[in-house]
Amino acid sequence: MFIETESTPNPATLKFLPGRSVMGEAGTADFVAGDDAGRAPLASRLFALDGVARVFLGTDFITVTKTDATDWQALRPQVLGAVMEHFLSGQPVIEGVGAEADEDFDPADAEIVEQIKELLDQRVRPAVAGDGGDIVFRGYRDGMVKLTMQGACSGCPSSRATLKHGVENMLRHYIPEVVAVEQVEG
Repeated sequence: MFIETESTPNPATLKFLPGRSVMGEAGTADFVAGDDAGRAPLASRLFALDGVARVFLGTDFITVTKTDATDWQALRPQVLGAVMEHFLSGQPVIEGVGAEADEDFDPADAEIVEQIKELLDQRVRPAVAGDGGDIVFRGYRDGMVKLTMQGACSGCPSSRATLKHGVENMLRHYIPEVVAVEQVEG
């Protein structure tokens, strides 16, 4: 098994590509602490490594964020070994279905919300996934779109600029009702 590694715009996060489906059609899963990973054997295995701060499971990739006290030279081979061991073990990546986060919007704005989601899915998510992360719609009220950045994009120094200058400008261009974009924690 060959696992590729890619850097991300977030220096604390690396993207691991095992050459096979990770979450596939099930979407994505973001774990900000080892305690959250109980239903995800792969994430639990990664959190068992000293220096792992966050694990994000994408459709065909895994991003791992390290603690400040750890360097990639020491952690990277451990992560590669853990990912390889997991896939060779035959265990599932995740067990059961996770709880979906609530979306906050007025039902009268359902058409605008669908337009926002469509633009995010078609134009933003592929680029964000390329950087080892995801962007999740959380709400829309009074022209304000609330989004959560996950994976490599969570905590990335450039994520706020991406939201403000990239995502916000695009949404405002295509959907005049959008006034601003705000990043919220998941």
